[in-house]
Formats: sequence, structure tokens, C-alpha cells
Amino acid sequence: MRRLDHWLGSAWRRSVAAVLAGALPVLSFPAPALWWFAYIALVPWILLARSAPTGRRAALDGWCGGIGFMVAVHHWLLPSLHVFLFLIAALLGALWLPWGWLVRRFLGGVPSPGRGAAALLVLPSAWLAVELVRSWQGLGGPWGMLGSSQWQVEPALRLASVGGVWLLSFLVMAVNVAVAVLVSVRESRVPALASLVATAAATSAAWVWSPRPSDDGRVRIAVVQPGLVGGGDSGDRRFDRAERLTRQLVGQRVDLVVWGESSVGFDLGDRPDLARRIAVLSRETGADVLVNVDAHRSDRPGIYKSSVLIGPDGPTGARYDKMRLVPFGEYIPARSLLGWATSVGKAAGEDRRRGTEQVVMDVGHGLRIGPMVCFETAFPDMSRHLAQDGADVLLGQSSTSTFQHSWAPAQHASLAALRAAETGRPMVHATLTGISAVYGPDGRRLGPWLGTDASTARVYEVPLAHGITPYVRYGDWPVQAALLVLAGLCAAEGARAVRLRRSAAAPHAPHARTVRE
Repeated sequence: MRRLDHWLGSAWRRSVAAVLAGALPVLSFPAPALWWFAYIALVPWILLARSAPTGRRAALDGWCGGIGFMVAVHHWLLPSLHVFLFLIAALLGALWLPWGWLVRRFLGGVPSPGRGAAALLVLPSAWLAVELVRSWQGLGGPWGMLGSSQWQVEPALRLASVGGVWLLSFLVMAVNVAVAVLVSVRESRVPALASLVATAAATSAAWVWSPRPSDDGRVRIAVVQPGLVGGGDSGDRRFDRAERLTRQLVGQRVDLVVWGESSVGFDLGDRPDLARRIAVLSRETGADVLVNVDAHRSDRPGIYKSSVLIGPDGPTGARYDKMRLVPFGEYIPARSLLGWATSVGKAAGEDRRRGTEQVVMDVGHGLRIGPMVCFETAFPDMSRHLAQDGADVLLGQSSTSTFQHSWAPAQHASLAALRAAETGRPMVHATLTGISAVYGPDGRRLGPWLGTDASTARVYEVPLAHGITPYVRYGDWPVQAALLVLAGLCAAEGARAVRLRRSAAAPHAPHARTVRE
């Protein structure tokens, strides 16, 4: 231990250690078998910040760890963003500066049992505040939230129906803090152990008492995944392949056919021949076809990514324009200043336009669907609003062809499990090139994933459910509770500073004397 302390005495070595410690939790995301690792992965980072010689150094440890976390969770963007990835990680990593300072404030030295118990509430709240800020779409959205590592743990999915992915992040962080206290602070082991017991009790209570989705029939939804298409005119060739795959569904009694993001590269107003071909597929399969158009609109200026529903007579008029765009991938923030990014990485050559509202579509047979496009499925509020508006099935249309051989497709597909569990509605994640997946109302996977090399059309029996989960009803209440905790902390610290200032002893000054000569 003394050798480790001596090694960490160097500022740059300590910074490197913080970067590596911050990257460690990301190991629990891509490997489903390592979901448990998330509950201890933050311990080295916490111990490092706790042992910092000053509050300023602890804050720096938080920043360096944040850089490591952001680079690790977005490393698959490196071929597209190049040096911008590290710049963005450095900017967003600064969000962990206060968190690092708070770790030392509550766990540094030999904390009292009261301070140790407060840390179990304050530090997870501070972590949630960081996730809240970086979840803003202009900063890249809520990709890689700590709680999303629990997407295949059934008790965690039940908790997600109560408080969303926010509650999972809070509890995972609380367990990490408790473990860090157990291994490093003997005087605070009792509240740490009590926290672990309370977490286990909360999970058990959620398992027993949280509402379960009630079965409300089944629908047959087909996912068409054309796969990678190379060579020139890839848009036309992809359309032709999707058309052939859809035709294989004839006679399989499907209720809806879903194509992936950017499955149609031309506006259907400019290419009525494509609309007619899709309408023919609708008549042959007996189901509406939900496609995704990525093109200049014929009725308004600009490029839109739009979910378009086509029936046996052509477009039904149901259309959803993507609202939340990917920074740099679909638009460049402050293009007048950062437009040169197009010459460095694979940034958007032209900004896409945003839609203005979410849409719930009627597809016949009494079925209502709520479409989302690409990384919109990472935003829990979007799926919650669709459930509130009456969607029976959530649909995500995506395309991860640029990152096909990274862990991004698998992580993207896993997010649909959380959205399903949060809302109590099944979710279909349909991609252009994989991975496609379908989840039931409880978040459990239905059937196999369609892998990155698959080129196929598959029908899924999707159970429907009714009822409203606590998360849909009450929204992001864990975030609101965390902000209240932090507001209470600020008020207490302010009052403490005032008391210390008033109780400080007045400087002693000798009485003035009059000197007579």
C-alpha cells in the first residue's frame, strides 16, 4: 500500500490512474455476463478521489476519471470524430469535478458514521446530476448511463418500471459507495452494510410489489434487415434487397412490417414509383409497412429523417420527423465555427432538420405504434411520452452500419429493453444492418437478435400489455429527489459557513491610550 501511495504521489501518474479508473465501469456494458461488475467497478475511482491530499486534487481526479469514462463509452466514435472525441471527453469530463470533490468531502480521512451515511445519499445524487446534464441532446444524449448496464437483469428491469434508468444508476452508484466504505473505512462499515441491505430489500420489494404488465393479446411484427450493401447505388440496391426480403413474408399473417433507419434514400413525393412498390408489398403481405426516409423533402426545404407509414393504397399520411439529432453525425453545432470538422472526420456535410412533435400512428387491427429514430431510443422521456399518448408498441428504427464491427450496435439494441421495462410496452428495435431485437412489456428479449451480418426478415410474436407503470405516471422522480438532496446539501453547507464566520473569535486589539506629554 505504501508503494502504491508513493507511485500515486506523482501528479501525472495519479491522473493516469484516474483516467483508467473512470474507464473501468464501461466493461460492464458490452459484455452481458459482466452486469455484476458495475456494482464494484467504480470503487477504485472512489478510493482514489477519497485519498486525494486536497479537495482540489480530488476534483481533478473526478475530471480525469470523467475523461476516461467518456472516451471508453464512446470509443467506437473515434473513426468518425478523431481528435474531437478527446476534446468532447475533456469538456464533458469536467462535469465530474464536483463529484470528485464531494467524494473527498464525505469519505476523506476517517469519516464519522454520519458522514459515511450521508455519502450513501449525496454521492449517488451527484452522479445522477452529472448524468442529467450530459443527457442533454446537444451534449450527445444519455448514452452509456450507469443504470443501462443492467438491461438484462430481471430485478433491475422491474425497478426500471418504478423509477426508470435513473433509479438503476442511483442504486448502482450507492452500492459502489457502500463497497468502497466497507473496504476502506472501518468506522463507517455499519452504515455501509446497512445500505447494502437496504438496496437488497428495495430490489426485493420492487420484485414483489411493483405492477406487472397485464397481457392484452399478441401481434405479429416483422423486422426487415437488409444488411450491408456495398458498391455504387447502394441506396437502390438496399431498397431492392429489402423489397425481396419483405416479399418472403407473404402468407405469414403479419400485422406490421418494419424497415430500418434510412431504408429509403429518396423522398416518396419525388419518387412515387418507390411508394407504389411499397404499397404492393403492403397488399401482398396484408400489413402496413413502416419505412424510414432520409432525403430532402419535396414539400419543404431541408433534409429530414422521417418514419413513414405506407398501406395498400400508398402513404397513409402518418409521418414522424426525427426530433433529436446526433451532434456532428446529423448536424454540426455552430457550423459557422466548427464547419471545418467535415474535413477532419465523417461529420454531416449538411444539417438535417428537426421535427416538432412525437406521433402515435394507427396501423389497423386496433394497433397503435410510437416510432423513434436512431439514438432517440436512448432518451427515456420520449418513450414515456409515447406510452402516455396511447402507443401499444414502441418502435426504434436505426442504422449502425458505420460502427458495424464495434460494440455500439449491441449496446444500442440493449437500450430497447430498458425502454420496454420502463413503460410496460413492448419495443421493436429494427436496424438497417444490425443488431435488431425485440423485447416484451417486461423488458425480456423475445426471440433471437438479428446479428450484424444477418440479411433477413423475421416475424416476432409480440405480447401487448395495458396499464401504466409508476415511471410513466410519475416520470423522472429519482432525478428530482437527487436534486433536492443536493439543494439541501448546499443549504446546509451555506448555513455551516455562516455559523463558522459568526463564531470566529474577534481579533484582540489593545485598548487605546491617551498619551500626554
